[in-house]
Amino acid sequence: MTDMNPSKDTLKEYDLRHTGCRADILQSFQNNNHALSHGDLEALFGQRFDRVTIYRTLKTFVEKGIVHKVLDDEGGTKYALCRVSECSHENHHHDHVHFKCLVCGNTTCIESVHIPTINLPEGYKRTEVNMLVQGTCPACV
Repeated sequence: MTDMNPSKDTLKEYDLRHTGCRADILQSFQNNNHALSHGDLEALFGQRFDRVTIYRTLKTFVEKGIVHKVLDDEGGTKYALCRVSECSHENHHHDHVHFKCLVCGNTTCIESVHIPTINLPEGYKRTEVNMLVQGTCPACV
C-alpha cells in the first residue's frame, strides 16, 4: 500500500533520506508548474532552512535527476521538476524548450517542443544545451 505522501515516495524512489528540508523543497516543486530559484525557495521557507541547506538540497536533487537546471536570462539559475517521460535514474536529460513569461516572470518547461540536434564541428563535445524562449504565457495574455 502506498503512502499518500508523494514527496516521501519520491525521496524513497531516489534512495534519499527523508528530511524536512528535502520533503518541503520537493513539495514546492510538485505544487508549482514553473521553475523555482534558490532565492524563491529562501523566500518561501524564510528562517526554516538556511541558504546552504537549500543549496545542498538542490545540488543533490540535480545529481539524482529529480530536478534539472534552467538557465535564466538574468544570469541566475532556476530549477524545474524532471518529468518521468524525460528523465530516469539512468538517463537524465532535459532537451526541451523553456519558456519565460515577460509579464509574470515564471519559467516553464515546454516538454512537447524538443531542442533540435546541433551538429558541432569536430573536436567539440556537447555536455548541455539550453533554449529559452521569452514571451507571454497563457495566464498573462
